[in-house]
Amino acid sequence: MPDIAISADKLTRKFGKFTAVDEISFEIPYGSIFGFLGANGAGKSTTIRMLCGILAPSSGTGKVGGFDVQTQPEQIKTVIGYVSQRFSLYSDLTVMENLLFYGQIYGLEGTDLSVRIKEVLTLSGLDHFRDRLSGELSGGWKQKLAIANSILHKPKIIFLDEPTAGLDPLSRRAIWELLYQLAEGGTSLFVTTHYMEEAERCNTIAFISNGKILKIGQPTHLKQELSRQILEVACRPLMKASRIFSKLEGVRGVTVYGTTLNLNVSDQKAVEARVKDAAGKEGVEISSIKPIPASLEDVFSDLDTNHVIPAKAGIQGTESNA
Repeated sequence: MPDIAISADKLTRKFGKFTAVDEISFEIPYGSIFGFLGANGAGKSTTIRMLCGILAPSSGTGKVGGFDVQTQPEQIKTVIGYVSQRFSLYSDLTVMENLLFYGQIYGLEGTDLSVRIKEVLTLSGLDHFRDRLSGELSGGWKQKLAIANSILHKPKIIFLDEPTAGLDPLSRRAIWELLYQLAEGGTSLFVTTHYMEEAERCNTIAFISNGKILKIGQPTHLKQELSRQILEVACRPLMKASRIFSKLEGVRGVTVYGTTLNLNVSDQKAVEARVKDAAGKEGVEISSIKPIPASLEDVFSDLDTNHVIPAKAGIQGTESNA
């Protein structure tokens, strides 16, 4: 088996004159969790459809499980698993009936199917729900069933499209514990998410906007490479302060977090002085002001979509210009 589970080199998809995915490049090794972040319409779903062999690329190349996305789409479908955001199994069938039905679709039968169903039920913790209708499961257990179903045929690559959307924090944590178990077993996971704290759990993340990959690398490295500094200001009245500070020289952006403001700044000391001066003049009370480490949300907001476009990167987060 090759080391690389998924690779893309200048992969592009156009719909008429509209470019949905624009020359994206990356590599994902087996046993890693790759986070794909971007707003709705950024190109995430189109990318997944190309990599799953559902949609042919307009140009560029890509391989999934050693198969070419252009010439071997049907072979790709046999070596991957897929988990959608919305529960797509049969709600009027029990957990066991769903697994039996889809296991047969995957070509499993007899003892092989029975053994594999027992394995995925144990791995997902669904043993006690085997006879319950799938439609009666909670959201978290439904997603666990979807993941159990996707790994019945032992794929080494799984695509998960916002698998924890709408779930409570405990269910989301349980899903991620299951994903870690799969990754430790050598499975490569391609995960789209809107949750920045989930992106922190990935080995590598890529930010996509308007079809282009803006930045790619390990979460820790991306935060360390942030070109701006973050200044946390505890103050009141909060929204008045936000409007005032956002207009100061050297402040690139202001984000509200509870009772504090996070200022994305170019020069921490200079901006701190301007903030204190403006607060005194405008009647804003500051209880504390200090620099803090950047978050992935800060990284995303700092990205310049016009020129930060790496041509290719691997899990180490290396980059080259397009």
